[in-house]
Amino acid sequence: MKVVALIPARYKASRFPGKLMQDLAGKTVIRHTYERTLATGLFDQVMVATDSDIIYEEITRHGGQARMTKSHYESGSDRIAEVAADMEVEIILNVQGDTPFINKEVLRRLIAAFEDTTVQVASLMQPFEEEQQMENPNCVKVVVDKNNNSLLFSRSRIPYPRNTEIPIPCYEHKGVYAFRKAALIQFTQWEMTPLELAEKIECLRYLENGVALRMVQVAKMGVEIDTPDDLERARQQIENQ
Repeated sequence: MKVVALIPARYKASRFPGKLMQDLAGKTVIRHTYERTLATGLFDQVMVATDSDIIYEEITRHGGQARMTKSHYESGSDRIAEVAADMEVEIILNVQGDTPFINKEVLRRLIAAFEDTTVQVASLMQPFEEEQQMENPNCVKVVVDKNNNSLLFSRSRIPYPRNTEIPIPCYEHKGVYAFRKAALIQFTQWEMTPLELAEKIECLRYLENGVALRMVQVAKMGVEIDTPDDLERARQQIENQ
């Protein structure tokens, strides 16, 4: 089974422009993500897909692989699909460029989800550690069925805790995806869907077209960098390692 990792990377992120080129312990965020993904040894190929000359140069001048893509895409999955279209590959992982603490174990478990031949798309989730994260719209929530198939993703708190005397089964969605190639290409052929447009969560396009994601529960993965505050937390995490 040929497996590749593609890292979508755009410079002009809406919430934190230029975040992937920010310094994190002597390396840029995107370089941390690329090198940690490559170091897992799990992939036949690791490549950054970007519309930015700055990011392209950052990866290639340090010996990495990158490809320029069209500039305007609504999601990272759309961007990596351009690169994946002409690749002979079975499983494609979308590793977000702002995940500098990505590690081998979580990626291995994500790939292992495809041992179930019914799985078309998979992603990661972890338990919430702080109550305040449940109210934070930057933290995407996911609820799942008994087989860990996704039921709903939202930036709002789900489910509503009407009954406070029982554990609330909700997880934080971590933005690392894996696809069978056909499922990724199909994603790009569907129009953006109402919930996806409302929430700005790309995987809702799958749910609204009847495709559930197999969610893989993992332990704490480390900071994802969406805001300047996240970058400071990431710097502290590295200092404490």
